[in-house]
Amino acid sequence: MSLRTSLPKIVTDTVPGPKSTELLKVRKDNVTDAVAMLAPVFVDRAEGAMVQDVDGNVFLDFVAGIGVLNIGHSHPEVVEAVKAQCDKYFAPNLNVFNYEQYPRLAEKLNEIIPIEGEKQTILVNTGAEADENAIKLARRYTGRTEIICFAGAFHGRSYMTMAMTSKCHPYKTGFGPLPQGVNRFPFPYCYRCPYGLEKGSCDMHCAKMFEESFFLEYVAPDETAAIILEPVLGEGGFIVPPDEFVQELRRLCDKYGILLIADEIQAGYARTGKMFGCEHWSVRPDIVVSAKSVAGGIPVACVTARKDIMEAVSPGELGGTYSGNALATASALKVLEIMERDDYCAKARHIGDMTMKRFQEMKEKYEIIGDARGVGAMLVLEFVKDRATKEPAKTETKAIINECMQNGLVVLGAGVRDNCIRFLMPLVITDEQVNAGLDILEKAIAKIDAER
Repeated sequence: MSLRTSLPKIVTDTVPGPKSTELLKVRKDNVTDAVAMLAPVFVDRAEGAMVQDVDGNVFLDFVAGIGVLNIGHSHPEVVEAVKAQCDKYFAPNLNVFNYEQYPRLAEKLNEIIPIEGEKQTILVNTGAEADENAIKLARRYTGRTEIICFAGAFHGRSYMTMAMTSKCHPYKTGFGPLPQGVNRFPFPYCYRCPYGLEKGSCDMHCAKMFEESFFLEYVAPDETAAIILEPVLGEGGFIVPPDEFVQELRRLCDKYGILLIADEIQAGYARTGKMFGCEHWSVRPDIVVSAKSVAGGIPVACVTARKDIMEAVSPGELGGTYSGNALATASALKVLEIMERDDYCAKARHIGDMTMKRFQEMKEKYEIIGDARGVGAMLVLEFVKDRATKEPAKTETKAIINECMQNGLVVLGAGVRDNCIRFLMPLVITDEQVNAGLDILEKAIAKIDAER
């Protein structure tokens, strides 16, 4: 059986095994602990949804590079596309020499990204850099300074994006002062409604609070350049905003001349069952920021906006040395071709249906599961000590993650309370691999739930 079609298998007595343990000492001596580590193992090779470490242990990857590998590890066609580009040139820099891949990728993104009217795209290197450029565009176009973001949001670790990111530790604590002009509004987290209301009977109270309170007491709408929103709240716990809430945002943006920015960095590229998460909305944004899975693991990020917004800036005001380099753009063009040809959106919906069915069954069995939610193959379980009080089960969540690791399944936490586990399995995963991973997960949940 090839690695691509294999199942989890732990061959060492403990995880990490001896070779990974030796390499961990090298990391400890030479790499700061400020760079986080989830799996204490070193990769030898990876294919599809499977990763083999240097000790021969085989892990099922339900993290996919934190949403970078929707197309899976080492997709053969993507590998060949990058190899072919390597034989020609790497990064001549678009500011110096033109090369075809950059405008071809921009052309493709302008075709598929759901913004009304004519669009233009710039390429940068990271999601944080893309968000920064979206804010630059919004401020220049509107002539305003203020930005509205949301509780629970994650937009990056650069200074501007730290200010927009919600969670204090480990992302912001001790790094201040942060840039001004960032204003935070409660996210419509229906499981933990910040207003103590219930979905279905709240009459979208959260959305009404913009004009009834927020625009009166916190930030004036005529000073607001943009509202930036993740179609599915990512680090904050994979929370899907009600469509009525986003409709109200669009109405407010139109009323007050504010731009609506969709941060698709984690939700984009087929993850939610549509190519972009904001396609689930009944309205369209003015700017879309995307990254992570667009190039199958090679760094590139994209800012796509209405043409009139892009034309508000002058030559030289956007861009960067490595931005949209030839390797990344060649990879991205192949990734998008494969995703459309092989209907990765349908793959995500299928994975989501399978997984959510199992989640609901688990929720019936284990009191520690407070909520199961998500869209497509962007799913989360939220763990609580008590379903009535919804007290977060932070320690138990960490224990479940560790138990999964020891048995060959890699999963990642989420949520500002550190009591969620998110699921971002590569979309090339087989049904057998999905079920194998969910079996490991359920055994871990059952064990920790019983020990409480």
